Amino acid sequence: MKRKINIALLRALCIISAAFTCALVLFLLVYIFAKGVPNISWELLSTKRSYLTGKIGILPDILNTVYIIVATLVFVLPLGVGSAVYLSEYAKNKRLVAVIEYAAETLSGIPSIIYGLVGMLFFCEFLDMQTSLLAGALTLVIMNLPTVMRTTQESLKTVPQSYREGAFGLGAGKWRVIRTVVLPGCIDGVITGCILSVGRILGESAALLFTAGTAHALNGFFAGLRSSGSTLTVSLYMYVKEEGEFGVGFAIAAILMVLTLLVNLLAAFVGHRFKRRQNDE
Repeated sequence: MKRKINIALLRALCIISAAFTCALVLFLLVYIFAKGVPNISWELLSTKRSYLTGKIGILPDILNTVYIIVATLVFVLPLGVGSAVYLSEYAKNKRLVAVIEYAAETLSGIPSIIYGLVGMLFFCEFLDMQTSLLAGALTLVIMNLPTVMRTTQESLKTVPQSYREGAFGLGAGKWRVIRTVVLPGCIDGVITGCILSVGRILGESAALLFTAGTAHALNGFFAGLRSSGSTLTVSLYMYVKEEGEFGVGFAIAAILMVLTLLVNLLAAFVGHRFKRRQNDE
């Protein structure tokens, strides 16, 4: 009887916790969309900020967000996937591998404001990049490198050893086995790490305040990387904290919520699709 009571209490506690979590998420979604959607307009999305007329537009902020996502992924994907392949397939010193993995896990837990401070001192000051989207992107590369590396590493471990041995038995070299057998078998982990990185880039503001700047200038891709620019999250902070534009802040928050939900749904869809394809094979 005592055991049944304990099981019932634990089950009730789990149900209450799950209900509270779902209710909190639902409340945030409803509150942000109710406050933000009425303030979203085509003029807000398709124009830039004009200090002369007082009109507010977030088109430069949207483009800067896209620019910094593309620039970050260009650097972080080759570095993250390459380091994961080396640690899993080439490295012989297991102690060194353990040290690198521990360092990557430590980097994942460092607050983003510290990354911003280091990025400002190293990229903006020491390398003389000034405050620019490129400096912000390189700072985000350091932040997201552990995520891409660890997710790729775990996916590499799921590829059966028999696949490698079969390819070696057919006379394939080490790199050919990795390129044609191992990497295609763990592509879902690479894509998942990429999508998770995009989600973190979308939500990052503290590091970019120090490195990318707060300008609302409308530039092309290469010119934008060399100049200061405000992403959506940084603009949200600036409009609400510095100017008191809560309507614009809630509009940007609603857009960010939609983008985050799409990123999470895309990650779940891609993972399910690749898992289903592997099961069919």
